[in-house]
Amino acid sequence: MFWMRLLLILSLVLPAACAKKPPRYLDDSCSIFMEKDGWYDAANDSFKKWGVPIHVQLAIIHQESRFVAQAKTPTEYLLWFIPWGNKSSAYGYAQVKDETWDWYIKQTGNSGADRDDFEDVTDFIGWYVSYTHKTLGISKWDAYNQYLAYHEGHGGYRRKTFNQKPWLIGVSQKVKKRAAMYQAQLAKCKDELESSWWPF
Repeated sequence: MFWMRLLLILSLVLPAACAKKPPRYLDDSCSIFMEKDGWYDAANDSFKKWGVPIHVQLAIIHQESRFVAQAKTPTEYLLWFIPWGNKSSAYGYAQVKDETWDWYIKQTGNSGADRDDFEDVTDFIGWYVSYTHKTLGISKWDAYNQYLAYHEGHGGYRRKTFNQKPWLIGVSQKVKKRAAMYQAQLAKCKDELESSWWPF
């Protein structure tokens, strides 16, 4: 009886745990989508809804969490050894803070959205990048400037706070390069991902 209960618990827990594991090959967008059922549809739905390219979505998620669903900011310590909570409330695939996520839900009505759900996060990034485009005039295809605005917020981007952060300029260049890499890869496997036989 004990073993039957244990097997039942494992049968429920293990699939969920595996679903949350990051993809094996983070440098290959085609491999990411072929490994993770439903991810391409989620990213493509966001693209159709908000007009934010899939490769830009992926590059932002990679930079923020390396596709770790429950990613958190580092823990801060009191007196160097007493855990004192995380540096911020940023959480999930896109490292979204509580107040920003609440804003997204209020604006979109997506009340059941979770920051550790890939589909919800791609919708969030689509919404945020689209809002940035409307507010700041940054192209939805401009991964470099979109990431600067994503990191600094719209007010910070207007004030050009990134100019005082050379490290952030470097990170944004990496996001731009990764987005271009993902775009080139997706051009080669897009038809396969969208074919009717692919099991999504």
